[in-house]
Amino acid sequence: MLPNVLLWFKNDLRLHDNEALNNAIDSGRKVLPVFIFDTNIYRKLDLGFPKTDRVRLEFTRQCVDDLRRNLIAIGGNLLVLTGQPETLIPHLVKKFNCEAVFAEQEFGTEELKQIERIGETLPNECEFRFIWGRTLFHLDDLPFTISEIPLTSKTFRIKTTKAATVRDTFPTPEQIIIIDLREQQWGALPTPRELGFKGKNNFALTFMEGGETNALERLNFYLFETEQLTNYRWTRNRSLGMDYSSKFSPYMALGCLSPRKIYEAVECYEREIKKNQSTWWIIFEIVWRDYFTFKLMRFQNRVYQTKGYTDKIIDFTDDKKLFNRWCTGQTGIPFVDAHMRQLNETGFMSNRGRVNCSSFLVHDYLIDWTWGAAFFESKLIDYDVASNWMNWHAQAYQIWYTNPIHQANKYKSQQFIRKWIPEIQHLNDTDILIPWESDVPDYPKPHKLHKKWTRSINKIKN
Repeated sequence: MLPNVLLWFKNDLRLHDNEALNNAIDSGRKVLPVFIFDTNIYRKLDLGFPKTDRVRLEFTRQCVDDLRRNLIAIGGNLLVLTGQPETLIPHLVKKFNCEAVFAEQEFGTEELKQIERIGETLPNECEFRFIWGRTLFHLDDLPFTISEIPLTSKTFRIKTTKAATVRDTFPTPEQIIIIDLREQQWGALPTPRELGFKGKNNFALTFMEGGETNALERLNFYLFETEQLTNYRWTRNRSLGMDYSSKFSPYMALGCLSPRKIYEAVECYEREIKKNQSTWWIIFEIVWRDYFTFKLMRFQNRVYQTKGYTDKIIDFTDDKKLFNRWCTGQTGIPFVDAHMRQLNETGFMSNRGRVNCSSFLVHDYLIDWTWGAAFFESKLIDYDVASNWMNWHAQAYQIWYTNPIHQANKYKSQQFIRKWIPEIQHLNDTDILIPWESDVPDYPKPHKLHKKWTRSINKIKN
């Protein structure tokens, strides 16, 4: 009997520009496509919340379900399992006589350790075949070794864009030959209860619907149907609505949308519609995502420590009551609370919200930044290990303080605040930014009004 190959989908839930998928098909063997809901990432942390919460689970379910439908459309299917990959992958390899496991190459500390554990138990006749596919610029094309990744994004961007070119995307396969299984053997998407969530077995409402199909529709909508990309540079710091920014990040996080696909679409946009600061800026941010990925690879486990890779010390108080106020959107600072409530309900937060909420937690509440990073990891549907932890690290040690009172006024956040904090929606445009000066019984007063906010408060009043 001829051997088969296993295709392990993880954060590459797409058919377009998927080198691992193409290589598995080109092997000439029958393919067993697999996705595993890893029970380990839904465990409860010592901080009191799950490593991955319900909203992220639901977005992942949507992405996996869409991947399965797309594979079925080209003659395939997707085996969906719930458990620990360390046990399930070796078992599947033996059961289905697989000579190779095709998968996207990992780079994070936990993920690399998991791959190592799996490799130790794979049969000798089976090998991992990893493919690098998460970044715009390929790992092998960088003008640096990983140990030489620059400490500044500007240096990385300038040298990389001069020395390397973006590789072409891989075609979307038209057919896949899979291992024969009965329909019921392909497995079902897990319910929240099966992954340890208590209470009603309800699914969360996500900020947007997941999956490659929706990702490609969003790409076409934002660029070519509405031409909103033209204004991206000037609208991206807003918080209210769907169209002030691209909303590509949730799809990129789970690999439903390839960064190279975006790059090709932006090049087309520049040729056919308009080339301006916005088209440059969106690619700039994707390159920044690359930078954080490679920088995390350089520093690895040091990134997740309180003192970070810079070995700096902040005298954190780690007040758990204040942390809980921040988590639940009850700080009394409307700009912070509105964003935190949006995050809890939908799994999404704007870039401006992330900057302000992280700065507030670290520099106003003096809470360990890793607590905040872990909470964002639990909630964000666009959670990306490098972008999340590197951004939080930067906010703690490398970026100037962000004043949430000033920012709320600067970005005219009144309507956004009204949407997420109904307790104060009746206040006028001035009072809603400083509600502690009004009689609002159902909304908390701030724990402390810092002197550094005085100028911004007076500006709002006057």
